[in-house]
Parts: sequence; structure tokens; C-alpha cells
Amino acid sequence: MPSLTRLLILSLFASLAFCIQLQLPFKLPFFKHKEEVELEQLAVDVTPRIAIIGAGAGGSSAAFWISKAKERFGIDVEIDVYDRASYIGGRSTIVYPYNDTTLSRLELGASIFVDANKNLMRAAKEFNLTLTSFVDEFSNTGLWDGGKFDIILDDDTYSKSWWTTLKVLWRYGYSSPMKTQSISSVKNMITEYLMLYTAESPRWDNIADLVEKMGWKDFVNSTTLDYLTARGVGEKWSKEMVEAATRVNYGQNVDKIHALEGACSLAANGASSVLKGNFHIFEKFLNHSGANVYLNTEVKSIVRVPTSSRWIVHSSSGSKIYNAIILAAPFHQTNMAVPPDLADLIPPQPYVHLHVTLLTTRSERANPEYFGLPPGTQTPKVILTTYEGKRAGGIEPEFNSISYLGRINRKSDYGDEEPEWTVKIFSKDRISDEWLEKVFGNVGWVYRKEWDAYPVLPPTFTFPPVKLDQGFYYVNAFEPFISTMETETVASRNVVDLLLHEEFGSGICGPQLSGPKDGTENVTHDANTDDDFVLGWDC
Repeated sequence: MPSLTRLLILSLFASLAFCIQLQLPFKLPFFKHKEEVELEQLAVDVTPRIAIIGAGAGGSSAAFWISKAKERFGIDVEIDVYDRASYIGGRSTIVYPYNDTTLSRLELGASIFVDANKNLMRAAKEFNLTLTSFVDEFSNTGLWDGGKFDIILDDDTYSKSWWTTLKVLWRYGYSSPMKTQSISSVKNMITEYLMLYTAESPRWDNIADLVEKMGWKDFVNSTTLDYLTARGVGEKWSKEMVEAATRVNYGQNVDKIHALEGACSLAANGASSVLKGNFHIFEKFLNHSGANVYLNTEVKSIVRVPTSSRWIVHSSSGSKIYNAIILAAPFHQTNMAVPPDLADLIPPQPYVHLHVTLLTTRSERANPEYFGLPPGTQTPKVILTTYEGKRAGGIEPEFNSISYLGRINRKSDYGDEEPEWTVKIFSKDRISDEWLEKVFGNVGWVYRKEWDAYPVLPPTFTFPPVKLDQGFYYVNAFEPFISTMETETVASRNVVDLLLHEEFGSGICGPQLSGPKDGTENVTHDANTDDDFVLGWDC
């Protein structure tokens, strides 16, 4: 029984400018076309250059993968990384309560990664970054449907609680939780995913081909609800426990999000984060790469060099010619112009617009009366939500999740320390000050952030191309497939390998694109026997 309860809880979590040119029937030595003048003004480097647009997980890791090829095979290339933000990390960044760096940092965006995320785990190890574990983060959890709690797992020692186990079994039965864990296709999916870290990993320029090769067509063509229902999992379990996971992780309901991402929502075993902020991984990637990093720099347009396979990047800091481009940001969010034939290749990708509210409060628990509970009742420290109340004709929850993150001790104006608790809220709409006061009472500090946080992920079999043109690659083509920090690093490794083969005839691990190597060059691990082998880090 105790192990079953723990299994149940852990399973829950887991981005045109054309010049009209005057055409003359002859050329004058003192009158040149604008493009000719522009190209003359741009100094052509002897050393090949690659531009990376975006300094988040995808862009920073792309620079890192290029640097690994430079180290191993002496590929001579310069790397420039552009980002319009003032920081490295993309959707991974931190803030401090009261802007006080002596207090514990709070992740504003991407918060955790798990044991199966081999690139991030390896990076933390290689860069000597201290991790903090989330083993007990989701104890004392309630599922709120907008009008009532469907279930409260209210024992802080939930992994040892017979009562909690009995409550779960009473509401959902034994078969649905166990079937969710035991579905062979889900287990096979995890096994196939881990193959992406082996020397036998495929390379892909078409996501649909990768889906077929991995045997994941049913996952991306079905909603999570339909997929689980077809395999005997009860709807109540899927629409409550599984939906709570898809809503907190992706802001989407179980009957809308495709089953592959739904399965990712449930894979939270070994959840960790970097003690001082996950963005440190991406800073370390760029530091190691030796790339030139241009923050606060917006890329305005990318155009072809006439009669060439090279590209001109026009940014807010000037213009440069590049041998290749890696776009590692959502294309439609960059607002940059590219040749129309390339723009037409990337379908619009809607994103979930998420409001993140961080706060401190002197209330150790949320106000029970807001949730219809008697005064004095201890509300759960983690409150997840379902859409079931709305489906039944009630109201939609006013938030996606509320999580008490921990306690801080901050000196008051009188010199004494007053305990406060930090809270993170995800919501579809802005949370007002009045609402915060109603739910949390005495609120000290509030920080609000709006993100286009996750791609909307309905069932699909249509994806943007990875390769847009010769020397132009798109990392975020992977996002409608799987969207996590880790999978951005996997997608960037694939893009870098394809690009380096195209431009230099040798990739991150040499000239071979896929399959086992011949054993004659740069083999640092035996990929068949070493569980620590991670493709890209090792060859």
C-alpha cells in the first residue's frame, strides 16, 4: 500500500523587407544597387560564422554542441548568439522575494527537470551545479474543480499513509491508476525516448518521420483522454488526476492535449532543479561554447546573399554575413522578417498565454472559506485543478494551480524576523490584489509575469520543417511534438549535427549521421554498456 500511494502521486507530476530597386539598362561606375553596396560594406570574415537566434535552452545548447565539434575535430567556425532579452535562459529565469538576493530564489518559468532528462542532468554534473530535489513537493495536494475539492491527499507523510491510499482507491478504483502506469505503449515510449541519447539515435529533418520511426503516431494523433480511455483507463481518473498534471504542466485539458505531451506530464520521477536557478545551465553552455553573445539585440530580418548559400542577419546592432542560421526561438514570436518562401513553411503556432503570480504571505495556508471549507480547516499546500466542474455546468477554476513553495524569514522594520511563505500561482487571467487578499490574507510582496509559456498541443501529424533552406535550421520545429527544456537541447543537437554535416562534412561525433560508429574515432564511452553515455557529450 505505501508504495502504491507514492506511485499514484509521483505519476501525477512529472518566432520582408524588400527594397524596390531602380533597374537601369546599364551600370554606372558611381551608381550601384543597394544590395551591392550593402555587401561591400559587410566585412566578409575568413572564418565561417553561424548565427543562433535565441539564448534559451535551444540556442545556448546549440552553441554548446557546435563547440563540442570544434574541440573534437578542429572545425573552424565562429558562433554569434542573439537574443532581444537582457538575460540568458529564455523561459527559464528567477526572481527573489522583495528583490532580496539573501532570500531563496523563485523560478519564474521552467522549474524542474527529471532523471530521464539526460542532457540537463549531465550539464549539472559537468558544470558542478548543485541540485535540489522535489521528492516531497507534491505531498498534501488537493484537486479543485472550481466549486469543490474532488479529493484531498492531506497527509504530509502521504507515502506512508494508508488513509490517503484508501481515499484514492475508493474514488478511482485500483485498475485506472495501475493501468496508467502499466500501459505497455507508455513504457515503450519511455524506452524509445531514451534511445535519443544513444549512439544509435536517429537524426531527422522531418518530425513526422521521427514520429513514425519511434512508433509514436498513436500518441500524437490522439488526445490524452482518448488514448487512455481506449486502453481501459477510467474517465474519472483521466479527467481528474491526469488532467491536474496536464493543466499544471501545460495549461491544457486532458481532452485537448495530445497523448505524447500528456504522458510527459506524468513523468516526474526524480524531479530536480538547480539550486541557484536553472538558467545557470544555459549560461554555462554559452560560456563553454566561446560564442559571442548579443543580449538586448533584436534580429529584424534575415535575407539571402544573392547568388550564394549565405545569409545576412540585420539586427538592432548592425548587419553580418553568416554561413548558416539556427533559429532557436518560436518564429512567429520573433517578429523578424525572412524570405516569404521560408515564412510560408512555418505554420502559425498558438501558445498558452499564462499569468504567473509570485507572492509572500504570513498565512501558512490559503483561506479555507474561499474553498467552501469550514473556518480553521487546513487547506492543501498544493492545489491543482480540473475542468470537470465546468464540464458539469459549474464554473471554471480561477487558477490552474497554487503551490506553497517554502518559508522565508525576513527581518521587519523593527529588526525581528517574521516568517512568511512563498506562493506560486499559474492562471489563465490576471490575479487581482483583491483576490490575493481574499485567499491569502496578509500579502507582503507580489510579482507578476505573463508568458506565452507553452505551445497549444492538440493531436497533430503536421510539423514545421527542421531544415528551412540550405544553411537555415529551425530548432523549435520540435515544440508542437514535445515542449520541455530538455527536448529543446535534444532538438538543437539534431539541428547542429545536420548543419555541421552540410557545411563542414562532420558532425558533433564525426562524419557519420546515425547508427553506431566504427570504433575508430573519438569514442569516449561504450554506448552499449555504459548507462552514463549521453550522445553529444560522449561519442
